[in-house]
Amino acid sequence: METSRTSGVRGTTCGSAAGGPRRGGPLIVTEDLGLLDDLLRLCAAAGVEPEVHHRVPERRASWTDPPLVLVGDDAAARCRGAVRRPGTLLVGRDRDDPELWRLAVEIGAESVLSLPAAEGLLVDRLADAAEGADRPALTVGVVGGRGGAGASTLACGLALAAARAGHRTLLVDGDPLGGGLDVLLGGEREGGRRWPDFATSKGRLAGGALEESLPSVRGVRVLSWGRDPAAPMPPEAVRSVLAAARRRGGVVVVDLPRGADPSAVEALAQLDLGLLVVPGELRAVAAAHRMVSTIGPAVRDLRAVVRGPYAAGLDERWVADALRLPLAGELPYDPGIVADQDAGMPPGAEPRGPLGRFCTAFWERALVPGGPA
Repeated sequence: METSRTSGVRGTTCGSAAGGPRRGGPLIVTEDLGLLDDLLRLCAAAGVEPEVHHRVPERRASWTDPPLVLVGDDAAARCRGAVRRPGTLLVGRDRDDPELWRLAVEIGAESVLSLPAAEGLLVDRLADAAEGADRPALTVGVVGGRGGAGASTLACGLALAAARAGHRTLLVDGDPLGGGLDVLLGGEREGGRRWPDFATSKGRLAGGALEESLPSVRGVRVLSWGRDPAAPMPPEAVRSVLAAARRRGGVVVVDLPRGADPSAVEALAQLDLGLLVVPGELRAVAAAHRMVSTIGPAVRDLRAVVRGPYAAGLDERWVADALRLPLAGELPYDPGIVADQDAGMPPGAEPRGPLGRFCTAFWERALVPGGPA
């Protein structure tokens, strides 16, 4: 009887698949008209609509419910005694004023921001609060220890299993020379944006807008390549897109190229966990050694997924030990997966198959509600 095993994956919380309503805007507390003009301008840049009061609102919910409260330095004294709440920022123009820091402590402010120097940081905080992800997405990268190891197959299976479990899921095709993950999932005809549409992206992208612009296949948002010849994305574009995807929460699965060009290094830096797929044969282990030396320094947590069948004398533990990597799991041999794909069934779409069971077990370990970040 075939079994699938996963082991040793750290826990985290994960957002649900449903985006939910957009959160309300921030609360601004100030009577300084010049400061208010600046804060309104920054709110507009972040795409949020604030509520403005001169002092702590009489209605308790107006103080406690907004995702962020911006207290002007002129109003801090009037906010003494208010209920302490997370997401309170004290905003002024003289960061070195010791009185400002004392007031920040008294009202429970998380930090003191001085304009104009902190404008970029404040816009990011406003946009993050509006998007509402409690934690960034758990981002898992999958790469083959050698060509044809089955990394794209595992990436698709992981994405489909996460979506079945109700998690917001984004599958990113990081390999411009691959066949296209949208094709592997059967979604190549779905409308939506592809990588070339983001080639000029720099700085901050709105996570919600990114998600909504991508094709949706079987509950998974997919960022893949078009049918035209593809060139590697500029590193800045990779950084912007993956950062926006992570801010939405849930799960991001990245199918990585076998290499470490500047764009791939940007993707590797965004990962919480890297999975190196290694077939159970000596030549694959030798090739995987080179991959470990190439990408290992850029990945904070790289683990082996070992795939059967095995050459004589090898098993999953032997392969992981030979690579000096923790074992994330053993992926059982699935002789029917090629036939399923020929019939239009994406890899991992059948939850009771070997790949589907492996991916379900993986997420049950990785996505532990209330677990450590």
